[in-house]
Amino acid sequence: MKTIAYKEFGSTTVLQTIEEPKPTIQDNQVLVKVKAVSINPLDWKIRKGEMKLMSGSKFPKHTGTDFSGIIEETGSSVTTLKKGDEVFGVVKNNMKEGALGEYVAVSASLVWKKPADINFHQAASIPTVGVAAVMAIQKMGTITPNTRILINGAAGGLGMFLLQLLKLKGGNITAVTGTNAINSAKSWGANSVVDYKTEDVLTKGTTYDVVIDLSGTMGYKNARKIMKSNSVFINPIPGPIDILTNPIKNLFRSKKHIVLLSAPSERYINELLHAIDNGLQIEVSKVFPFTQSKEAYEYAEKGGIVGKVVIAVN
Repeated sequence: MKTIAYKEFGSTTVLQTIEEPKPTIQDNQVLVKVKAVSINPLDWKIRKGEMKLMSGSKFPKHTGTDFSGIIEETGSSVTTLKKGDEVFGVVKNNMKEGALGEYVAVSASLVWKKPADINFHQAASIPTVGVAAVMAIQKMGTITPNTRILINGAAGGLGMFLLQLLKLKGGNITAVTGTNAINSAKSWGANSVVDYKTEDVLTKGTTYDVVIDLSGTMGYKNARKIMKSNSVFINPIPGPIDILTNPIKNLFRSKKHIVLLSAPSERYINELLHAIDNGLQIEVSKVFPFTQSKEAYEYAEKGGIVGKVVIAVN
């Protein structure tokens, strides 16, 4: 089968299409003929070597965490899924595995049936950012109409889910986006929008109970300037040092720096499926064919994307 892999850390130039044997499955696994794979920032952080403490340096490596497709084969102990089911899911360890290929073998516990009302591109966009949005809201604590929340870089996939889910909670949400995403941010639930191309949210004089930096361009050091006492800064794209040191540092500071690592589970996915059934929108801004996987990553890594970027495989 064809798959996308790389044999050294680097830019998109290291990505290449290679031939590998079709995966074999264990008793608890399913084999999925992949239809689509969505792109997440963690994909290129791993590829560039920024996460090598966790990913290791053994090559070749594969890319892509979230996928959708059709069940081709099920293991002998799998009873909840069958051949022909339309599904979406995630690889177990995105530091060492990847879904961007013609087939993927994964545990049945990491695969869910695709809602009939969404397409494969939308389904592949759900797991990582959708679950991260649910987990981020949990880490915010009690949300009231007076809770001031700032979402920096609110137009991407995580922002799309987060804004819509927060809207149901009733917080006062400020979204920081580019000019091209203002209308999307408002439609998803932002009470107000700051265009970073013309305004600097750090100098506007407003302070927040929660700051979540989806773009990674603000950072905790800058965010502290606009955080209230006993507030939280949520970091969904942390580096290894953040992951290791912040739990200890938070013991000694009132403005907490919370690391967010998405961990899809049945509970979180069911919450997202319920929201989708009740009208949550999934916007896919651009779809690239498998043969243009390198171009897809180049496009996504430039930033400023509204919603998700997806690669169509089969």
